[in-house]
Amino acid sequence: MNPNGSNGLAIVAMSGGVDSSLAAMLLKEQGYNVVGVTLKLWDYDEVGGNIKRESVCCSLDMINNARAVCQQIGSPHYVLDFKEEFKRQVIQNFVDEYKKGRTPYPCIICNRQVKWKALWEKVSGLGARFIATGHYARVRFDEESGRYQILKGSDSSRDQSYALWGLSQEDLSHTVFPVGEISKAETRRLAGEYDLKTAKTPDSQELCFVPDDDFGRFFREWDKGNGSFEPGPIYDLTGEKLGEHKGLPFYTIGQRRGLRLAFGRPKYVNKLDARNNAVYIGENEDLMKKTFKASNINWVSVDKPKEPVKCEVKIRYQHKPSAAILHPLSESEAKVMFLEPERAITPGQSAVFYAGEVLLGGGIIDEVED
Repeated sequence: MNPNGSNGLAIVAMSGGVDSSLAAMLLKEQGYNVVGVTLKLWDYDEVGGNIKRESVCCSLDMINNARAVCQQIGSPHYVLDFKEEFKRQVIQNFVDEYKKGRTPYPCIICNRQVKWKALWEKVSGLGARFIATGHYARVRFDEESGRYQILKGSDSSRDQSYALWGLSQEDLSHTVFPVGEISKAETRRLAGEYDLKTAKTPDSQELCFVPDDDFGRFFREWDKGNGSFEPGPIYDLTGEKLGEHKGLPFYTIGQRRGLRLAFGRPKYVNKLDARNNAVYIGENEDLMKKTFKASNINWVSVDKPKEPVKCEVKIRYQHKPSAAILHPLSESEAKVMFLEPERAITPGQSAVFYAGEVLLGGGIIDEVED
């Protein structure tokens, strides 16, 4: 693979969906020498489940979709096997975090460790100049600070910058997001105009390696024989025992269903105590908190601040960013204080910090203050 396009060689990570397909098409039109790659991340016989449809990540249908688009635009297509890296870095971390009573967002680690680090290590020696994906986000270089910045996607309803806070300055120096400036509706329209095979491919909603969306089934099968998902007590917030839970990985903060207890009114998971294998439940208002500590912080668009910073913080992928004050504690830790209480701040999830459209940085929620 030698670059012969006027803008050099761009490796496009293609899932077989419409977003990455259009990304490849747009780069081809812009004069890049495009090579499509589909990452094989897991096998059905490993993750199990009753697969309802083949149009999910890593399925044969989706691989063939990506290959068909590459044939249409005159670009080569390769399937790269990253199953071991994905299993070690992403799936095992996912399982381990749930065992600790935490709720991770595995796409963060997949982006950082697999789609950028492992993939770039494989293709950079072949003359690749850029990695491109179908994420709805933007990258720009800020002359004043001398740093690459991640910006929200122009379509606020599809913004995917939240999943990218783990990328480094080196990662961003060779990253392009071709659909970050357009809306999802425009992506569909353009894909139809180009007559791309994937123009009407439905968006994936489930976690890719739990394609049947049955987390309980996944945990039972993945950890079979290890005996680590043990039942334990359910307490109220005063410490009174109310019943038994099935195992910590089957619960998350804010959960209402699946408690198998009757109170005449809704109760919600308020805390998971991994040390004592206990679940604590309470009222909805008990979930409202203002302050938490974040660790493993990666400062993306700015240097680590020396003073408290007013910003907006997003604590889940679908969460609307809310006003907060961020107090740096160390190079990789900070205390975040929302101006108004937020519901179900969840250890293990990512907290991502914004100043308007600019992603300042992000980290992992560790401790939530009462």
